[in-house]
Amino acid sequence: MFKKLVYLVLLIASVAMGADIQWAKDYESGIKQATEQKKPVLFVQSSHGCKYCVMLDETTFKDAKVIEALNRDYVAILSYVDERDFIPEELWRPGTPTIWFLFSNGEPIFEPLMGAVDAENFLNALAIVKEEFDTTKKEEK
Repeated sequence: MFKKLVYLVLLIASVAMGADIQWAKDYESGIKQATEQKKPVLFVQSSHGCKYCVMLDETTFKDAKVIEALNRDYVAILSYVDERDFIPEELWRPGTPTIWFLFSNGEPIFEPLMGAVDAENFLNALAIVKEEFDTTKKEEK
């Protein structure tokens, strides 16, 4: 009975506080995690002062379906240019937000999305990328 009560309290607390994207600590640990878990990577190059970065954070990255899909199927990495976070030279772009989808080894799956993307289109992109990643993984076996 006590375990059920604790579980219920934790469940209510997590719903009340809202789930968040589980961002990797940094690029290197995210790539390592993706390799170990055999998952694709979402790599976002962002800036705190960027209007469209803030819009992406406050809308798309707060959407429950986006959060669920990312936490389940991807390793998510967020690097801020204004904090001088590590961004691989080959992934750097002059504009933010820059949204990359990468293979577990850090190689791009597609060219990046630039700018804020609404939740519906972002979910469509996640599905396309996941399908491409899974197909490529099967072909490698």
